[in-house]
Amino acid sequence: QVQLVESGGGLVQAGGSLRLSCAASGRTASIYARGWFRQAPGKEREFVAGISWNGKSTSYADSVRGRFTISRDNGKNTVYLQMNSLKPEDTAVYYCAADRTVSASLIRLKEEEYDYWGQGTQVTVSS
Repeated sequence: QVQLVESGGGLVQAGGSLRLSCAASGRTASIYARGWFRQAPGKEREFVAGISWNGKSTSYADSVRGRFTISRDNGKNTVYLQMNSLKPEDTAVYYCAADRTVSASLIRLKEEEYDYWGQGTQVTVSS
């Protein structure tokens, strides 16, 4: 089992920045693709960004590409989401996810491909 805990959410003005962190504990020795998703009120959860275990492959939703950056530190079992130029439409609960894979370069893009989820952290962007 793997436990994921997000942190770093909060209230920020439009144009500001936040950095989310997601720390993993438990059976972290396995290879895990990691990702960030978000869910706004009244909407379905959507993919935001994904990163391979070796960090060499990343993928972003069109709505955040160029503004958000996903990264990871495997020594700390932590994945990060740096969010710049935030917009009110970025307001959502942000969830991190992990999937045990056999490939160090694999990225997971779909919600159903992830096995483990954090509890979520609220990000609110005011206009």
